[in-house]
Amino acid sequence: METRPRRVLIVEPTPSLAAAYGQALRKDGHALQVVDTAAAARRALAEAPADVVLLNLQLPGGSGLDLLKELKADAKAPQVVALTAQGSVQLAVDVMRAGAVDVLLLPAGTERLRQAMATALAEREKVLEAAPPAALVEDPLGYLGFVGISPAMRGVYRMIEAAAPSKATVFITGESGTGKEVCAEAIHRRSPRGGRPFIPINCAAIPKDLMESEIFGHVKGAFTGATTDHAGAALQADGGTLFLDEIGEMDLSLQAKLLRFLQTGMVKKVGSEKAEAVDVRIVCATNRDPFAEVQAGRFREDLFYRLQVISIELPPLRDRGEDILLIAREFLAKYTQEERKSFTGFSEEAEEIMRTYAWPGNVRQLLNVVRNVVVLNDGAVIQPFMLPPPLNKPTMIVPPMLNDPRWSAMAGPMPFPFSPPPAANLAGPATLGVAPTGFGMPPSAPAPVPAPGGLSMGGARIPGNNGPGVNSWTTPIPLDEASGAAFNGAPDIDPNPERRIRPLWMVEEETIEDAIRLCQGNITRAAALLEINPCTIYRRRQKKRATA
Repeated sequence: METRPRRVLIVEPTPSLAAAYGQALRKDGHALQVVDTAAAARRALAEAPADVVLLNLQLPGGSGLDLLKELKADAKAPQVVALTAQGSVQLAVDVMRAGAVDVLLLPAGTERLRQAMATALAEREKVLEAAPPAALVEDPLGYLGFVGISPAMRGVYRMIEAAAPSKATVFITGESGTGKEVCAEAIHRRSPRGGRPFIPINCAAIPKDLMESEIFGHVKGAFTGATTDHAGAALQADGGTLFLDEIGEMDLSLQAKLLRFLQTGMVKKVGSEKAEAVDVRIVCATNRDPFAEVQAGRFREDLFYRLQVISIELPPLRDRGEDILLIAREFLAKYTQEERKSFTGFSEEAEEIMRTYAWPGNVRQLLNVVRNVVVLNDGAVIQPFMLPPPLNKPTMIVPPMLNDPRWSAMAGPMPFPFSPPPAANLAGPATLGVAPTGFGMPPSAPAPVPAPGGLSMGGARIPGNNGPGVNSWTTPIPLDEASGAAFNGAPDIDPNPERRIRPLWMVEEETIEDAIRLCQGNITRAAALLEINPCTIYRRRQKKRATA
């Protein structure tokens, strides 16, 4: 929330009323300006934007309602509280439709005026909070190297805008691949140092015995192989920004020297006794939990608090909603042009897979996936089968029923369809389910006993549902009443087998559709539970639509 005084423009042709409004509003700490005509109001707003305009609708030489409509045509317009001596309901409706936040009938009491002003300022605050940073207005799909407009990323952009003008150190955290260097460079570009050098150093990629030299420099002969003087990153970044990526990898002894550098602003090259003054802003980043690193003794606490003046946490891609597809489409266009291909977009099925995938490698992994598809495939629309592993292979979900003690003998993932353990191993009343149809099960085969809880699926059961099975079970028959032929291997003879046997493709189709329904439309999860590739489901559905 801003703490600056709110600027209020009073447009009132009657001096005594203007003075009364000013006296009431100054008590709340607002900065006031008074004008008496519509033309003067336009000039005042052109010179300095206002948060709220207190507008009398009866103005000399112009209509206050026309001025209101003119103001609200601009997306950056201030909030307007209208004043009128006319008690017309229609006028009040017209004024509110034109965009006023409130309408006061003159003479307005002080409390009513202050109440209307509080409402207008609250609305103004909402507009300011929702407004994108200036750099996002220039590029509506992203911000200084970032692509994405999700609420999580807009919060990051606002943090960057707020931090950029300062010299304070910034500590960026986030999973690998979330764009920490992009964030650091954005801070640099939006800062007064934007025209000076931005020098990144990856502490994880430099051998520990060379890191001090890379950061602070060395003189000729300082160590074996030092055949010339080396300025070091800190001196190279003089006047600009030094970005220390993966700072958690820095050796404790070097951390002490970095702390000394931050405290004094002086750099001493390896092998030299001369200290040189350097003006740099430090931005650092890590994909580790810095508090855990401090607790474990791997990172100096005093250095951490020296660096963590401003903290920015980058959200993982899985928490960025529709940014996933926004990024994918943006880079599909880029890579399609680079590779001279003809892709125009993703199929709905491919988009669904990408939207629901967890993206452990974040944006970096997404870009690699898109490039892989473009390089290795041809066509206009990217289909699910074009996606590389693991996106084209469902992750096996072990059903919760395997945690049931009655299934303890069956450890590990269970194949679908499966044969459950003998009925004797199950607690509770023993029943024999006789299934009229089954997924890949001939009628002569012994029907499986339903597993505890969940949905039967031709022997397998989908967890999380206690409703009827995909293939409806007949009423369970107690074992003592059932024929023992099923256990003795005797054939289940039916003179009219066509009544009980349907084509396998029909059974499979019903099984798949019911699984999708029970998974609430999540094809990836349904495929995992059926232990088939999601692409199989997409192809079957596409074929069904084509032949419908």
